[in-house]
Amino acid sequence: MAFGDRTRADGTARIFGEPYETADGSTVITASSVHDLAGDCGYSVVPLGIFVIRGGEVTWKAADTTSRAALFGELIGLVTGVIATLALLRRPPWPDLSAKVMTAKVTALFSGRAAN
Repeated sequence: MAFGDRTRADGTARIFGEPYETADGSTVITASSVHDLAGDCGYSVVPLGIFVIRGGEVTWKAADTTSRAALFGELIGLVTGVIATLALLRRPPWPDLSAKVMTAKVTALFSGRAAN
């Protein structure tokens, strides 16, 4: 059967690997999802997990997606850095030190008025 015969309407397919037996007698079957990338561009394979058959009992072990969580954390850090940079560029936290403001403060200081 060709890969194109197993695809669903959304362009994905579930692919199961060949079962193999481990040293402790368990049988392991891998499961993946294959996505068609716009026809001629190729395919993207995403691991979903494994089925483990041990003593007549079947268990499902999902694939670890920590790389997605790490990428999400990096994205949040990048957005936070951009927002902080824009906030500093718009209005820095230090006082106004422009010549006009400093001249007004010095003039007020020497004339006896309190500078605001």
